[in-house]
Parts: sequence; C-alpha cells; structure tokens
Amino acid sequence: MKHPGTWIRVCSLDELEPLWGEAALVGDEQLAILLLPNGGLYAVDNRDPATGSFVMSRGIVGSRGDRFTIASPLHKQVYDLETGECFTTAEYSLRTYPVRVEDGEVHVRLSEAA
Repeated sequence: MKHPGTWIRVCSLDELEPLWGEAALVGDEQLAILLLPNGGLYAVDNRDPATGSFVMSRGIVGSRGDRFTIASPLHKQVYDLETGECFTTAEYSLRTYPVRVEDGEVHVRLSEAA
C-alpha cells in the first residue's frame, strides 16, 4: 500500500484521451482520471456514490456554467469535478483527489483519510 499524502504516479499524460475517463488502482483506491480538451486534469473516486458501482470513469463529462462536471453513467447524477459536490442530489458527493503532471507523468495524492 502506498502512503497517504504522497504523490503516486498513475500513467503518462499521453496515455489519456480528452473526455474519455480511465480507471486506475492507486494503493487501495480505485480512481477515475479525466483529461479535458483544455488540458484540465481531474482525479475522482471511480465508485458511484449512488449505487456503489465502480463506473465513474465511464461517466459523461460536461459543464455547468464555468464548472466542469461528470455525470454518473447509471442514474445521471451530476458532480462537480473539482469539489465533488452533486448538483442533482444533495446527499451525494464524489471524492476528489489532487492531481498534477510532472515530466509528462500523471500523479495523484491520496488524502490522509484514504
């Protein structure tokens, strides 16, 4: 298991396609990694908060105003990619993770609680 709070390499940036999520196992966490056409990069839980299914990497990327979003492919709840807030069902939230690119490699950081 990787240590929480440390940056962990996930993949090369050139392995990601804009608007197409990729699932990644990082330590004990299953994440969805999402690259946007503008170069924005996000890492969120791959687990759908509404159903518990690991499907968020297959979600529908979009936006609400200036906020980028992902909609669950199952019941279409819409989540803010930066904060994890659910726009459609207040009791749900999607866990988000810090992500960065260093020397062309994508890294995520698991939180202390992960």
